[in-house]
Amino acid sequence: MRTFQVIALSLLICLGLMGCMSARYAENSGVLIFGASRETGLEIARILAARGEAVTAFVRPTSDLTALKTFEVKFIEGDALNPSDVIAALKAKKYSAVISTLGGGRGDTRPDLEGSNNVVDAAKAAGVKRVIIVTVIGTGDSANAVSDRVKQFLGKVIAAKDQAEKHLMASGLDWTIIRPGGLTSDPPTGKGALLSDHSTMGSIARVDLAKLVVKALDDSGTIGQIYHAIDQDMVGKAPM
Repeated sequence: MRTFQVIALSLLICLGLMGCMSARYAENSGVLIFGASRETGLEIARILAARGEAVTAFVRPTSDLTALKTFEVKFIEGDALNPSDVIAALKAKKYSAVISTLGGGRGDTRPDLEGSNNVVDAAKAAGVKRVIIVTVIGTGDSANAVSDRVKQFLGKVIAAKDQAEKHLMASGLDWTIIRPGGLTSDPPTGKGALLSDHSTMGSIARVDLAKLVVKALDDSGTIGQIYHAIDQDMVGKAPM
């Protein structure tokens, strides 16, 4: 009888601990994505949702949510250029990580600079340590990897993302920066790779890029690292 009681008590304790662990994990397991309504951000959200992650998409009130609504995802409305909106989103619940694929320009402001910086600052204020941003080859020490034509065509984009990278690196957060080269809407090849050689250039399908972002999220060894995301068959092939 005593043996049975000991076993029963042990099971109860174990189940209780598992319940507590599950509750803590669920409470701090969500991923907040900026730029999730389209392209790479959308594919990242799709991959995470498919494997059961609690995905929250930060979207503008005018965003087309048609594609996002085809799978399980929660929404927070706001403008990444408004610091108070971003802070409110980060403090709405506990997130295990934040991913930003913000890009584009709106007048004199750029979501991939001002918006990205707001995301980094809000994550830091909210105590969310893990942040991944997608930038572009041509920033920082990869300037020589792109042609003069690319620099001329994407000059403002590269400059904005370069400043965003520096802001993230100085934040003290557990950051990872992923720089794709040319982005395509081609079907995935499954040959995308994260390369530490910052002199490399090449293109990659957005779906393959999304898979690499999720791969980096899963690997703590990518913290504090900058990678070039390129299809292995396209290494050295300039997109422009």
